[in-house]
Amino acid sequence: MIKKIKHEKGSDNIFADLGLKDADELFTRGLLGIQILQILHKRGIKKQKDAAELLQIDKAETSKLIKGEFNRFSQERLMCFLNILNYKVTVQISPMKKGEQPQQVVMMRS
Repeated sequence: MIKKIKHEKGSDNIFADLGLKDADELFTRGLLGIQILQILHKRGIKKQKDAAELLQIDKAETSKLIKGEFNRFSQERLMCFLNILNYKVTVQISPMKKGEQPQQVVMMRS
């Protein structure tokens, strides 16, 4: 006999599900940070020293970025990193649909 596991469907924002105060901000920073890490990985940048030099930050900050501590960086700073990596950041404002997340990051592939 198979037991059913009790579960509940969460939102797309784990920070909101955890009841964190700045959930939307944390979620957006996380999405931006993940994009940065993916771009670095795609370019074959593996050493923190090389990432630090490219992003014009010190090694300690690079370590925090690589570890996924995106809450230590503002959204603006993360967007600046994307600009340094030669990515354009576009902000689009539109009415929210029911159940939709207030903030969303979409990476356009070239």
